[in-house]
Amino acid sequence: MEKKMLKFLKLNPDAKIPTRAHKGDAGMDVYSIEDLLIRRRGDIKTGLGLACEFPSNHVLLVFNKSGRATKEKLDKGAEVIDSSYRGEIHVHLFNHSTGDLIIKKGEKIAQLILMPIWDGNPVEVEELSETKRGAGGFGSTGVK
Repeated sequence: MEKKMLKFLKLNPDAKIPTRAHKGDAGMDVYSIEDLLIRRRGDIKTGLGLACEFPSNHVLLVFNKSGRATKEKLDKGAEVIDSSYRGEIHVHLFNHSTGDLIIKKGEKIAQLILMPIWDGNPVEVEELSETKRGAGGFGSTGVK
């Protein structure tokens, strides 16, 4: 079976190619190329010093690092990188905490996941098929 190719080009000598902490991990960690200060309840957009190329039937998504999100309240914003994009990858970061957050050069700040995409076309219909769940949404299954 042919492996999908995910290519990275370093645009900055301090950039690090994304890494996986463990075999089988979905996410590839990405790293800050500079020291960052995100003021309390503030946000920044920071470049990773990388551009990438991957198959046209895929999308590269940016996700939080779970530890940083839960412990430091570090959250990422925009997350879609289209296969046709060849510019520098940026990450939009939010500090939801009540104190300033310092990120040192070389620290992990987010993770990337390469996903296949549906390439069909949306179709308008008059009705949808019924399911057991129906329109039950937020909280409809309870907490137990």
